Amino acid sequence: MALRPLTLIGIVISMVTGIALGISGYHAWLDDRGKNPEVLTFEEVLNQVQTSYVDEVDMRDLVSGALRGMLDNLDAHSNYLDVNDYNNLRAETSGQFGGIGIELGLVDDFFTVISPLDGTPANAAGLQPGDRIIELDQESLRGKKLIDVVELLRGEPGTDIEMRLIRDAGDPFIVALTRSTIEITSVSGHLVEPGYGYIRISQFQSATAEEFAGKLNELVEANGAELDGLVLDLRNNPGGVLQASVAVADSFLEEGLIVYTEGRLPSSQLKYRASGKDVLAGAPIVVLINDGSASAAEIVAGALQDHKRAQLVGTTSYGKGSVQSVMPLSGDRAIKLTTAYYYTPDGRSIHKIGIEPDITVESVDITADRHDDAVMAQAMELLKQAQEDSDESLHARL
Repeated sequence: MALRPLTLIGIVISMVTGIALGISGYHAWLDDRGKNPEVLTFEEVLNQVQTSYVDEVDMRDLVSGALRGMLDNLDAHSNYLDVNDYNNLRAETSGQFGGIGIELGLVDDFFTVISPLDGTPANAAGLQPGDRIIELDQESLRGKKLIDVVELLRGEPGTDIEMRLIRDAGDPFIVALTRSTIEITSVSGHLVEPGYGYIRISQFQSATAEEFAGKLNELVEANGAELDGLVLDLRNNPGGVLQASVAVADSFLEEGLIVYTEGRLPSSQLKYRASGKDVLAGAPIVVLINDGSASAAEIVAGALQDHKRAQLVGTTSYGKGSVQSVMPLSGDRAIKLTTAYYYTPDGRSIHKIGIEPDITVESVDITADRHDDAVMAQAMELLKQAQEDSDESLHARL
C-alpha cells in the first residue's frame, strides 16, 4: 500500500501525525494585531507582567507559559513542547528513554495510567490501567498539567520515585519505583501450539510494521507450514505511530478502507486503503483488547472488526480517536495539536467511546503469564472452531 509521505509519531498519551503546517495563519495574526482586541489585550498583559510583576520574569518564560496555557485549554492532548519536551518526544518514538514505563492520560481530571509498558518498572510493580496517580514523592499533583507530570516521572536511570495511587474505589496506596532506561520491545511472539501463533504488539513504533512482518515469518518457519490461526494481542497497547498500525491492519485485508481522518485542513482529511494481500490467506484471527488498548491499537482492532476479518475478545478499549499533529517550531521547539478525528471503515468514531469486543472476557493479572489467562483460552477456542468450520466448508464443496 502506498502511504502518504507523512511522518507520524507516537507520544505518551497520544497518536501523533506529522501533517505539514504553513505559516500563513501566523502572518495573518501578526497583520491583524491592530484590529483584533484580543491580540491587543494579550500584548498589554504581557507588557504589564514584564514591567510590573513583583519579581523580574524572563520574557521567554512568560511566552512559554502563555503558549502552554493556550494549548492546554484546548484539550487533554494538545501541548506546547519546549526543547526538553521535544527531545523527550523524539526519544520515545525511537523506543528508548529514562522513566518508569507507563502511558499516562488525563481522565476525569485525574492523572491516570492508560497502560504499563511491557518489561518496565511500572509493569513489574503491578500498575494497572485505570490507576490514578495523586502524589509523586509526597507532593500533590493538584493543579499540575499533564506534560508537567510526565516530566516528573522521567529521570535518570537508577533514581527513585514514590507514587501514591488510587485503584478503583479503594484506599490510596504507595508504590516505590526505581527509574530505568525504558527500551520498549514493540513486537514479540511464539507458537502457542502447532499451527497457532501468538504475536503481541506492545506499542506502535516506527519499525513496528517491519518487526511484525519478521515475527510472523519466524512463526511460519517454526511451524513448518502456514499458520492455521493467529492471536494478536493489543492489550495495554497505548498506540503510537499511525502508519505502523495501518501497515499491520493492511497485512490481513485484501480491499477496502482501513481508517480515515477528518479535520478542518485538507491535509488532515486522509484515507488509508488496503493494498490487496492477506498474508494469512484467510486464516482466522482473534484480537485481544482491554481498557489499556488505545489510539493506533484501536485503529487495528476497529478495521479488522468492521471487515469481519477478526473476532475481538476482551473488554472495551480506551477510546482515544483524535489525531495529534507534531508541528516543529523555531528553536528546536514544537506544538502537538489535535487536528483531526479518525474513523473506522464503517464510519465509527471511537473517541471517548472505545471499541466493543465481540466477546467480553475479563483479563486476569496480565503482568503475570498473559498466555494462560481466560482471554487466551477463549481466543484459542475461537480459532480452532473457525478452523473446523472452514474445513467442513471445504469438504462440503469437494
